[in-house]
Amino acid sequence: MAPATTAGAKPAARRRTGNANATVDAVFDAYPRPVKAKLLALRRLILNTAKATKGVGVLEETLKWGQPSYLTPETKSGSTIRIDQVKAEPGQYAVYFHCQTNLVETFRGLYPELRYGGNRCILLDAGDKLPEAALRHCVALALTYHLGKRKAVRAK
Repeated sequence: MAPATTAGAKPAARRRTGNANATVDAVFDAYPRPVKAKLLALRRLILNTAKATKGVGVLEETLKWGQPSYLTPETKSGSTIRIDQVKAEPGQYAVYFHCQTNLVETFRGLYPELRYGGNRCILLDAGDKLPEAALRHCVALALTYHLGKRKAVRAK
């Protein structure tokens, strides 16, 4: 059931719930059961983190390269986050970040206990508990990546 909206409300605000895009939902429905459950939990974590993080604004959920992706079109505060199963490794899934940022390098310094795929993703196993606190922090850093860069430019 769609959430009620008031007159004059921006339709984009619904994007934050993750319910507005049937194409994205179809991608989630196609994942194998254990990975699907973890990716849905990760999706909730991303959406909830966006709501709780100052400066992010409306979060858009869409597909990029066939993967569920999260963007900040209203504020342009963040770097795109994508999530997907790791096709070459059954039971594995990942959170992908733009490889030309220093995000994964930053995450490595903060959370050496996590597994990483080069400079582009955090690797996770469907059989393990989701490292929620670390992921919430990493997601918040990605969703505000450009805000940090803007502050640095203003400080010069």
